[in-house]
Amino acid sequence: MTDARLRHGRASLALSFFVQGVAFALLVTRIPAIQDRYGISDGLLPLFLAAVPVLAGAGSVATGKLVTRRSPVSVLRWSQPVVLLSLLAGGAGSRVWQAALALGVFGLAVGALDASMNMLGVSLQQAYGRSIMLGFHATYSLGGILGASLAWAGAHWDLPLVVSYLPVVLVLLPAALLGSRWYVDAVDPSSAQGTDGPGGGAAVASAVPFTLLLPLCLVMAFAYIGDSTVSNWSAKYLQDVLGSSEELATVPYNAYMVTTLLGRAVGDLGVRRFGAVAVVRCGTALAAGGFAVVALAPGPWTGLAGFTLLGLGLCVIVPQTFAAAGRRAVANGGPGASNAAVARLNVFNYVGFLIGAPLVGGLGDAWSYRGAMLVPMVLVLVTMLYARSFEPESDRYGVDHERPRTVDVGRSGNEV
Repeated sequence: MTDARLRHGRASLALSFFVQGVAFALLVTRIPAIQDRYGISDGLLPLFLAAVPVLAGAGSVATGKLVTRRSPVSVLRWSQPVVLLSLLAGGAGSRVWQAALALGVFGLAVGALDASMNMLGVSLQQAYGRSIMLGFHATYSLGGILGASLAWAGAHWDLPLVVSYLPVVLVLLPAALLGSRWYVDAVDPSSAQGTDGPGGGAAVASAVPFTLLLPLCLVMAFAYIGDSTVSNWSAKYLQDVLGSSEELATVPYNAYMVTTLLGRAVGDLGVRRFGAVAVVRCGTALAAGGFAVVALAPGPWTGLAGFTLLGLGLCVIVPQTFAAAGRRAVANGGPGASNAAVARLNVFNYVGFLIGAPLVGGLGDAWSYRGAMLVPMVLVLVTMLYARSFEPESDRYGVDHERPRTVDVGRSGNEV
């Protein structure tokens, strides 16, 4: 596979991550507007919100099975347009059943999209022979910041949802379709041409035992419990517990997203220089420290600093967890096994998201919100116990951790 083909594949996949960040932010930041548009009651709303990650998990599982016959290139190529169109449909309907259908399709497609994007990211990292996964997730964070900003503008000017969503979809849908021409699955040579190979692309060489992935699955779930704590509770915590103004209460999540972007933008350099284990340990310590600062904060500005620190810490864990799962799968099950491992791991993204919000809310109501912030801190710290899972002896990156640039991605001897 040529260097030019890999570069084009990397750029097109980064665009896909960016588009997904915009789309997801436009959905989750306009939940109140969706509730008002469809007249969804407060009692029914949690069911709608829970259905999205549940169906996304189902979509991820289905993708893991589908890629035994079709390349992740094909899955990503159709799932991204479906996500964008279902987002638009969610803003254009008027009946509750239409909202349920649009959100259901969005959830299934997001699961397939997240799984296939990370499959291709892992395969490209294996082909490059150095850490690049954090860069993909950095573009997702950038898209999330843009999507949240567009959502704020729509709310500020009281625009109907369909008016807010339509221009975004009209721009991003053609861009995503055009970019999909250059997707690369480094496990399957034929997909470097943007097509599926005979028999449907990369096949899983053998099943990877779940026990091999269990530590990484736990790390993924705990990281998303931390992430959902910030997205769901940072504003309420700053305003109700630390006594901030309503305006200041909107700042922590934005600060969290900005530091997430900054951390991921430079994270790959850290992995190459110090190794994945050191970066994950550092990120874990920063995230735990951020939760501790939030729990002990005497006032809103200290709490804001804690949430900002959280972004710098949590941002490196999820991309490195996907990368580690791919490496472990390849080492134990062959090149194609990484796809199945990523799909299985991706489910725990949604597990963490489902658990995080009710866990902190329930503990906050029953005990205290300060105490509740210590629970995700302890869960994130569990990552320290599994840090060695992120860098097998035979597959290291970075100075003093670098493996040769001639790497085994199922075709021994190919130069990257």
